[in-house]
Amino acid sequence: MTMAPSVSYSITARLEVASHGRAVSEITRAVEQAGGVVTALDVTSGHQGRLRVDVTCAASGTAHAEALVAAMAGIAGVSVHKVSDRTFLLHLGGKIEMRSKVPLRNRDDLSMAYTPGVARVSLALAARPEDARRLTIKRNSVAVVTDGSAVLGLGNLGPYAALPVMEGKAALFKRFAGIDAWPICLDTQDTDEIVRAVQVIAPGFGGINLEDISAPRCFDVERRLRALLDIPVFHDDQHGTAIVVMAALTNALRVVGKDLRGVRIAMAGAGAAGTAVLRLLLAAGACDVVVVDDKGAVYQGRPGMNESLTWIAERTNAARYSGDLAGATRGADVFIGLSAPGILAGEDVKAMNEGAIVFALANPDPEVDPDIAREYAAVVATGRSDYPNQINNVLAFPGVFRGLLDAQSRKITDRMLVAAARALADVVLPDELGPDYIIPSVFNPEVASGVAAAVRGVAVEDQAAGAAEGE
Repeated sequence: MTMAPSVSYSITARLEVASHGRAVSEITRAVEQAGGVVTALDVTSGHQGRLRVDVTCAASGTAHAEALVAAMAGIAGVSVHKVSDRTFLLHLGGKIEMRSKVPLRNRDDLSMAYTPGVARVSLALAARPEDARRLTIKRNSVAVVTDGSAVLGLGNLGPYAALPVMEGKAALFKRFAGIDAWPICLDTQDTDEIVRAVQVIAPGFGGINLEDISAPRCFDVERRLRALLDIPVFHDDQHGTAIVVMAALTNALRVVGKDLRGVRIAMAGAGAAGTAVLRLLLAAGACDVVVVDDKGAVYQGRPGMNESLTWIAERTNAARYSGDLAGATRGADVFIGLSAPGILAGEDVKAMNEGAIVFALANPDPEVDPDIAREYAAVVATGRSDYPNQINNVLAFPGVFRGLLDAQSRKITDRMLVAAARALADVVLPDELGPDYIIPSVFNPEVASGVAAAVRGVAVEDQAAGAAEGE
C-alpha cells in the first residue's frame, strides 16, 4: 500500500530562484508531479533578480523527501541551499523540560523551598511517608519506563532510540491531563534488573507507565511490579490499546446494531496488545472469540504453546478450530488485527457476516488495505491518522492516570479499564455516531476528563469496599 504524504516526513527546502512570474508555480508543480504536497511557500528575500524561497512540503517517506528535493533542484535556474527535516528540528534539545512551580525571588523563598526550611518537611515525611502524596510531586508524577526492546513498530532499538518516544509520551501526559511524566530509559533488558530498577525508583512516583517492552517479558515485568508496588502499574501497549479498541468496538457495534455477547470475533495477534485486548473483551462480555497467531489458530492442545497462549486457548475457541486466519474470519462479525501488514485479503473481508467490522491496526501498514476493506465492511478502523477511526492510545492513558492519581489509587483493575472504555465510547454522542466516526478526536476536551472521572469513580468504590472489608 502506497503511503500518502504526511507531516511526519515534512521538509523545508531553502531555494534560490530566478525572479520571474513563473518561478513559484514551477516549484509547486514539480513537487506535486513528484507526489508531494506543498504546505507552505515563503519568499524571504530578493536581490539582483534572484529570490530566496523557503518551500515546506510533505512526503511519504525519507526516500520520497529526497526525490522531492531532486525534483526542485532539477528546475532550470533553481539552486538548493539547505534542506531541513522539520521532525528532527522539533526534537532538537529534547521536547520536555522541568519548571519550578514556586517563585525563588529572594532569600526567604530559598529558605522555605530548600534549606533550612525543607528539613522540617523531610522530618515530617520520615515520620509519615504516606504524606508524600500530599507534600511532594509524587501526587502528580508518572514514570514512563522502557528498555527499548520494542520501540514503536521498529523492534529492539535500545534505550537511546527509545528516549525521544518516551519524551513524546511525557509531553502527551502533560498536554492532555496535566500530569508530570518522566522518561526512564533503562540500559538493560534483563527482567530481574528492570523490575528491581523500577522498584527502587518508585517512591518518587504516583504511577508507573510501562512502554515498548517486548512480549512475553512485558507480562512478567508488569505482574511482578504490581505485586511489589503500592502504586498502579499500567502497560500502555497492552492496556491503553485495549481501552481504545474496546471503546471503538462498542460504538461500531452500535452502528451495525449488534451486541458484544452475540458476535463472533476473529483476532490476529497474540502478543502484548492482542492479549490485553482479548482480556478486556472477555471482561466486557465477549463470548465467541478465535485468536490466530503466526502459527495459525490458538486452541487447546496445540503443541508448543507458552503460558500466555495457554491462557488464551483456555478462554477462547470452544470449537477448537485449528486452521488459518482466512478460515477464522469466514462468517465472523468482527476482525481485530494487532499483528502484521497484508495478512488479510479483500475476499476474506467479503466472506465475513453482513455488517462486518474490521479493525486493521498494524502500523503503518494495516493487515488489509483499508480502502479494499471498506468495499465490504460496514465499519473500518486503523491505527493511522490519514483514515477515519484512528485507534490511538493517547485517547486512553492520560485520562486513566489522571483518574488513578486523583483517587490516590494503589492499583489498576479490569473494572477500571472497562469503565474507561465505556466512558471513551460515550464521548461520541448518538447524533454524531456513524461508520466513519466511532471514536472521538484526541483533541476533544471531554476525552481525558471523561475517562478520568470513570476511572476515579471505580477506584473510589474499590477503596470504599476494601475499607469495609477491613473493618
